Amino acid sequence: MRAESCVAVMKELLAALSMWLSASFGLPEMDRPPEIRFVETHALAAIRYGHAEAAGAGDIVAVYEPLTRTVFLPIRWRRDDVADVSVLVHELVHHLQRQQGALHRCPEEREHLAYEAQARWLGQFGLSLEKAFGIDALSLKIRTSCLW
Repeated sequence: MRAESCVAVMKELLAALSMWLSASFGLPEMDRPPEIRFVETHALAAIRYGHAEAAGAGDIVAVYEPLTRTVFLPIRWRRDDVADVSVLVHELVHHLQRQQGALHRCPEEREHLAYEAQARWLGQFGLSLEKAFGIDALSLKIRTSCLW
């Protein structure tokens, strides 16, 4: 597929997901789409933490960088894979939270709605966070609670 076609398809996907998130979770519709960049998997941890050797670095599947309004997805990401699209849903929630000016007590609290939206997206296709990513209820609670 030509690059122009890929960009157009991604813009359409982002618009559709934004409308779904707005209707389902009361988030604002997207005023401007995030930039989407595809990077090697090992680069995601470096983008997120500043270096690739951080604890849990292997668990990073995508990153939203709010200052540049950029979603970083792994090169292997596919728009026809339900789990991969759920990752984009998760990161798009962060983009819309930033657009909304949402405030959170801690970074983990910001993850609550993103994981909720991701889980609902997966559920529409008979999947769950646990089936698709190995994230069980306890792990989810830890990832979305201000414990530290």
